[in-house]
Amino acid sequence: MSDVMLEVGGRKYSVACQDGQEAHVQRLAGVIDSKLGSMGANLSSQEAKNLLFAALLLADELDEAQKQAGEAADADPDFDAERLAGQLERLAGALENAAQVLEGATTSA
Repeated sequence: MSDVMLEVGGRKYSVACQDGQEAHVQRLAGVIDSKLGSMGANLSSQEAKNLLFAALLLADELDEAQKQAGEAADADPDFDAERLAGQLERLAGALENAAQVLEGATTSA
């Protein structure tokens, strides 16, 4: 474990994290600090309340992103199945013709 110094909302915090995760934890703290900064005049005089609101805003963004990812995964594929089937049939025909040509070349040799 190692300690990393974070600055969020103008305050410094020492946080323990796994070795090698220091930069990741600092990046996450930067996201929180940025969210606090974007709250502007909506900041409270209570630090804990500000951090709670920042966490709620980030959780809401995460929830929306997960919903959008789920909707995208549930969506029907964007292709024409009949057109694809026709292309596959033409390809199969072309492969059969090529096989016949190759068989004819092999038997005549």
